[in-house]
Amino acid sequence: MLKTRVIPCLLLRGQGLVKTTKFKDPKYVGDPINAIKIFNDKEVDELILLDITASREGRGPSFGVIEEVASECFMPLAYGGGIQTVEEARRILKLGVEKVVFNTTAWRAPEVLKDASREFGSQAIVASIDVRRKLLGRYEVVFDGGRQGTGIDPVEYALRMQDAGAGELFLTAVDRDGTMNGYDLDLIKKVSSGISVPVIVAGGAGTVNDFRPAVDSGAAGLAAGAMFVFHGPHRAVLITYPAYADLERLLS
Repeated sequence: MLKTRVIPCLLLRGQGLVKTTKFKDPKYVGDPINAIKIFNDKEVDELILLDITASREGRGPSFGVIEEVASECFMPLAYGGGIQTVEEARRILKLGVEKVVFNTTAWRAPEVLKDASREFGSQAIVASIDVRRKLLGRYEVVFDGGRQGTGIDPVEYALRMQDAGAGELFLTAVDRDGTMNGYDLDLIKKVSSGISVPVIVAGGAGTVNDFRPAVDSGAAGLAAGAMFVFHGPHRAVLITYPAYADLERLLS
C-alpha cells in the first residue's frame, strides 16, 4: 500500500459519469459501473464518487445507483452529493460505502456533520471544501457548484470542519479543476499547515509528476479526475490509472 493514496474522483450526473472544467462544461465520459470495473482491475487505492447535481436540484442521494456502485467496487469508496441528514448518511454507509462526503450541508447545517461524526466516527466523515482564487491571491470557499461565494477563508473554514468532526478534508481548487495544469500548491500549503486532519487535494493533476509537489506541500491524498479519464491533446475518453511501480517510485 502506498503511503500517499492516489484516488480517482468520479463525477455523477444523472446515471452517467462526466468530467468538468472549472466546475463547468460537463463532458460525458461513460457508465460508472464500467469505470469501476476498470479501476478494480488496476487495483486502485480508493475511489470518490460525487453526484454533482443532487444538491443543486434539491434532491437526496440516488440510493439505487450508490448500491450498484458499492456492490461492484472492490476498493474503499467515498460518496458525496445531496446528503442532508444523518439518516441518509446511515443508509449510504449500510450500502457498503466507507465514507460520506458533506459539502453544501456542511456549510448550511454543520450540526448534521457533527451528529454524523458522533454516530459513525470521524473516520467515516469527509468535509468537501471548494475554493476559488480571488483578486490579489486571496482565496474564498464556495459552494453550489462553485457559483455561491461565502466570503470565508479556506483555512478558517477547514478549522470549522475539523472542529465539527470531519476526519478528513477534500480540498478542490475550482480554478484548476479539469485543466491538468498542476495542483494549487499555495492553497494546499495554507490549508494543510493550519489543521491536523488529513487533506485530500483535487483540481489540476495532469501527470504523475504533479503528485510529488502536492505531497511536499502537505497533501495526504491525491485525487484526480481528468488525468484518469482523458487521453491525449484532444481529450479522448480513456479510463486509466498509473502503474503501481511508477507511483511507488514517486511517492514512497
